[in-house]
Amino acid sequence: MSRRDDLFALAQRTKGFMPPDEGRALYDQGRLVGESTAAGTWLEVGAWCGKSALYLGAAAEESGAVLYSLDHHHGSEENQRGWEHFDEELVDPADGRLNTLPTWQRTIARADLEATVVGVVGRSSVVAAHFDQPLELLFIDGGHGAEVAWADYAAWAPKVVVGGVMMIHDVFADPRDGGRPPYEIYRAALDDGRFVERAAVGSLRVLERRTA
Repeated sequence: MSRRDDLFALAQRTKGFMPPDEGRALYDQGRLVGESTAAGTWLEVGAWCGKSALYLGAAAEESGAVLYSLDHHHGSEENQRGWEHFDEELVDPADGRLNTLPTWQRTIARADLEATVVGVVGRSSVVAAHFDQPLELLFIDGGHGAEVAWADYAAWAPKVVVGGVMMIHDVFADPRDGGRPPYEIYRAALDDGRFVERAAVGSLRVLERRTA
């Protein structure tokens, strides 16, 4: 197996909610960005246990880019106790809260991606206020509540360079299929006129920034 195939196989064994075709699309889009921008700066909002970081990290490693993987690691609203996606195995017995950071760290170490994928622990809006580096690639997959999703979009979308890519996960036009905020920020990005749609795979939408 190739290095890429090894990382894809590990991704399939990693906890998370990313179907294989959407994960492969993350990789493919990352490779396209890497071909035009060597040694770029990439960032994902919402790391969970590292599944998406493996797909993006595989592309970043091949491109000489660095992927910042940002999460507070205590889970979004939809991951908490009583909700469908709650996972008791991820609860920290010390304080009873979800804590995905140790699992994320093990995932990245097992993949030997520690020189390519850099973990950033904190709240998205706080980190964004002190993050000045322009982004060639942005992946938004954080909390799906309205306040959180809109805050992620407002904080990070302006940092994407012209020609850069912003990807948004869990975009569903039909509200019966999933929450609305990811779809709403996707529509806002298109309606703003600065982004155009480049690809769609499953619930993943790929947008390219065309104007400043």
